[in-house]
Amino acid sequence: MDRECQNQDPRQQLVWAAATSETLRVLEGKWKIAIIVQLFAAREPVRFSELERRVEGVNQKMLIQQLKELEKDGILTRTVYPQVPPKVEYALTDKGYALGPSIEALVNWAVEQGSLKNKVTKMA
Repeated sequence: MDRECQNQDPRQQLVWAAATSETLRVLEGKWKIAIIVQLFAAREPVRFSELERRVEGVNQKMLIQQLKELEKDGILTRTVYPQVPPKVEYALTDKGYALGPSIEALVNWAVEQGSLKNKVTKMA
């Protein structure tokens, strides 16, 4: 598939727009990118309670909802271990790891726009 942004074929542009919209649908939600970034950073399966600590500000109900949606979309896997107390771990799938370059591009764009600096300054 020709991915050159200057492609003048209107049909190709519509395909790209649809693909981009679908990707943004998968990632929409206040916490999804934060969850994905934490799973990238961990580089191994992460227990629910650890994700809850790592994603500051998210409540349990919202974290569960966002994790279910990411699992449904094939971005992460959920593994339940049959033990007491229950142990549940989350990990990125190959599809989830494939988001790495895109997330890096978004971070780079934020840095270039000064957005990241403003957020870090506000948090400090």
